[in-house]
Amino acid sequence: MSTTSSNNVNGGIGSGLKQRTQEVLQNDFLRQAVAFTTDKLRTGRLSAAEQFGDWEEWRERGRVIREHTIAHLDYYLGQFADQVRSRGGHVHFCGTGEDAVQTFLRIAEEKQAKLVAKGKSMVSEEMHLNDRLKERGIDAIETDLGEYILQLAQETPSHLIIPAIHKNKSQIAELFTKEAGKKLPPETKELASFAKRKLRQFFLEAEIGLTGCNFGIAESGTVTLVSNEGNGRMVTTVPKTHVVVMGMERLVPTFEDVEVMLNLLARSATGQKLTTYTSFITGPRQEGDLDGPEELHVIILDNGRSAQLGDPQFQQVLHCIRCAACLNVCPVYRHVGGHTYGSVYSGPIGAVLTPLLQQDMKEAGTLAYASSLCGACYEACPVKIPLHDMLVYLRARKVKEGFTPSAERLGFKMFGKVFGNVKWYRMAGKAAYYGQKPLVRDGVIRKAPGPAAGWTKSRTFPAIPKQSFRDSWAELQRELQQDPASREAAASEDRGKDGVDR
Repeated sequence: MSTTSSNNVNGGIGSGLKQRTQEVLQNDFLRQAVAFTTDKLRTGRLSAAEQFGDWEEWRERGRVIREHTIAHLDYYLGQFADQVRSRGGHVHFCGTGEDAVQTFLRIAEEKQAKLVAKGKSMVSEEMHLNDRLKERGIDAIETDLGEYILQLAQETPSHLIIPAIHKNKSQIAELFTKEAGKKLPPETKELASFAKRKLRQFFLEAEIGLTGCNFGIAESGTVTLVSNEGNGRMVTTVPKTHVVVMGMERLVPTFEDVEVMLNLLARSATGQKLTTYTSFITGPRQEGDLDGPEELHVIILDNGRSAQLGDPQFQQVLHCIRCAACLNVCPVYRHVGGHTYGSVYSGPIGAVLTPLLQQDMKEAGTLAYASSLCGACYEACPVKIPLHDMLVYLRARKVKEGFTPSAERLGFKMFGKVFGNVKWYRMAGKAAYYGQKPLVRDGVIRKAPGPAAGWTKSRTFPAIPKQSFRDSWAELQRELQQDPASREAAASEDRGKDGVDR
């Protein structure tokens, strides 16, 4: 079985964004599938929040917990690592994705591993771990159903929690038919049954089980995993070695805190009160335990995260709990899906996180423009991350670092000069009115030239009126001054019923 994943990127993250967008906009099925599922998730979140009670109070509790944790991250990282080690686990701090890959490879070589059974892990996607393992002759099998589907399709996740959001049953049946070597019908029960039978052998044969981490609990060194599939518990208990890969920010101080975060996460992600499986893993198997791995390794990844600490504009991006609520409400994501972003992380959180983690404003910084700045992401975020503000800050940073086109910089420079001078502003308005005439049809512009062409591809542009508001207002004032009766009538409208001037 092939374990290679395609990055689904045409060109770089920024340079290929336009092409990927155009391709997706022509894929009606994908757009409908993404819109249908995100609608369902969004409705579920709203319903769950309403039933829960004072949702805003819980959001504030979540925000405070995340703010406190990130503000004292060094302390809680130390506490978490000490607790893991005190229970027989091993902790590896890694500065870059490559460091984390090398650490995992050393563990795999020590165990002479040929097969790794993987639970869902966005951090392993961030590390491009599967491709690196394949180079060493090690198979990494995704056991999360959505991830397994995409692995067969050689695609990357399109959504943070529902990676195969863009696939339907017929497409999945095609993939499973090829893997099974026999025809499988596009029936959910049949497809799930095949996946269960196929994946069971991997749980039993794998030398290493790998998972991500939803929350690490600092006071006890506990790894918390949430899932709606049983694969998470199989991966963490059947193989002799369990390796956890986690971003350094995925901590909470106490069990009391994780109770708040789990309530927020499940409701924000899928509209559930609690996910089907919530696992708390504290160290490897101890004497008397019936199951569990003989060894536990926790790889804690920085990979650009620490660069946001202390930054007043971006530190809050580390508060994210990966619920994907921002994706489900984003009008851009809902139209183009996750692969358009060309990054592991998509949607509003991806548009902010990707350029920050990669420290790349030239290419990845372009994602900051893939937003309407409507603020829906902030309203949906269970920990109140102001992503819409961060997108504006990223745009400003891209401009400041000189990564915008020279024509754009020149255009905005001229724009500033014109709008900063009343005489020039009025002249420009007149020039625009006369200059638009060849383009106007029935009071609108349907096909604009140059940079404005992108706007009129999907909408019309209102024609500039012959008389501006300022001119109309000045004309009205002149009329009132010349006609005392009109002036008195206008003044009477400002008086109350009791005759008193308002």
